[in-house]
Amino acid sequence: MKFRAFGSTGVKVSEIGMGCWAIGGNAFGNSYGTADDSESVKAVRKAVDLGCNFFDTADVYGHGHSEELLGIALQKIRKSVLIATKVGGSYIYGDDWGNMNFTPEYVRFALEQSLLRLKTDYIDVYQLHNPTLQMIKEGEVFKPLRELQKEGKIRHAGVSVFTLDEGLAALDHADSIQCVFNIIDPRNYEMMETAKRRGIAIIVREPLANGLLTGKYTASSVFEKGDIRNNTPPQYMEGVTELADEMEKRFPWATPAQIALKYILSFDCVSTVIPGAKTPEQAAENMVASDIRALTKEDMAVFGS
Repeated sequence: MKFRAFGSTGVKVSEIGMGCWAIGGNAFGNSYGTADDSESVKAVRKAVDLGCNFFDTADVYGHGHSEELLGIALQKIRKSVLIATKVGGSYIYGDDWGNMNFTPEYVRFALEQSLLRLKTDYIDVYQLHNPTLQMIKEGEVFKPLRELQKEGKIRHAGVSVFTLDEGLAALDHADSIQCVFNIIDPRNYEMMETAKRRGIAIIVREPLANGLLTGKYTASSVFEKGDIRNNTPPQYMEGVTELADEMEKRFPWATPAQIALKYILSFDCVSTVIPGAKTPEQAAENMVASDIRALTKEDMAVFGS
């Protein structure tokens, strides 16, 4: 496993981290399908065994279940890893999940709940979970994070964004920005390059296009109820799965998932990329991508880069 600077924080992170949305399971929908808790814990520990030290989750994943499993899997080695979680799209002092709330009072409340679930007394990277563009521009939503940072309850203040404009606005406020970037969706590249110049860490999510670049699905694949991929437009599904098939043919020395990850790691503005995994085998496939040979200019040209 290779390591990279996490912006200008002085921290080194594994260039391949682990996204933990999927291990939250499907009990409440908004998921990547059913997950087995035992296998999920094994997946996290396999990632650790292979050098991963960065784990990204959110309090909404499985209504806290993803955080709980991370707490179990990482408790004995807490000081050796970095945990990133998110706040803002969770519950309001109860069970009313899915309501956006970035008030200072709520952020403090939510942090305490995350700390309990994660079995820790600090969060390495606490991220606002998809605030609006206006919120990011105004910057007030970052103030509670900076206060928590001063108190030692969080180490770094980050934000997860949807759009390029949100990412650009976040450059004035965050220690890290989490955004989408992959072979078929490179729109955030210029923002990521600017972030690097300014010492802001970049966490890349959806590197495998919600798993569709793994080569394990076809245009006619059907997902269980609650899986977010049920809403994938047929034309997009066909295009992405065909690309995965083409990658398998062009790059027989690695899996499509590994090539997709290596493509992202070809950009040095990326601090870490966080593919998801629900089994030890999936975690291993992802982590090994750090050690396969770099893509050549000819390889990158296949993707128009």
